Amino acid sequence: MKLTSFYPVVCTSRIQESRDFYTGLMGFETTFEADWYVSLRREGEPPYELALLDHTHPTLPEAYRAPVRGLLLNFEVADVDAEWERLVVRGGLRPELELRDEDFGQRHFIVADPDGVLIDVITPIEPSGAYAGQYV
Repeated sequence: MKLTSFYPVVCTSRIQESRDFYTGLMGFETTFEADWYVSLRREGEPPYELALLDHTHPTLPEAYRAPVRGLLLNFEVADVDAEWERLVVRGGLRPELELRDEDFGQRHFIVADPDGVLIDVITPIEPSGAYAGQYV
């Protein structure tokens, strides 16, 4: 299979609120918008894409027409402390997981989007000895 694109599509009951979250706080721009679907893109190298889909839309098989659950999106950043300050301290987002260092090699925190999708904001750090040998 030769991929030409790959991006997650989040099934949501809150299209506009989710769009505002990802454009206002996470740096995405809207590239297509209907009342049932929003396509988002964040410029960079490589560019990143994300889409939002009304969970009741008939393009989804009927058995799967529900808001997303159990999804964690990782946003790896250069300075997680600056993002903590921007999103939680000044931005008012409630942390689902406080800013902390993990022995497996991450300094991170977790917030949630309007529909409960978890956003894990991460800066890699040196792993502890117990985890260092597990990296390939």
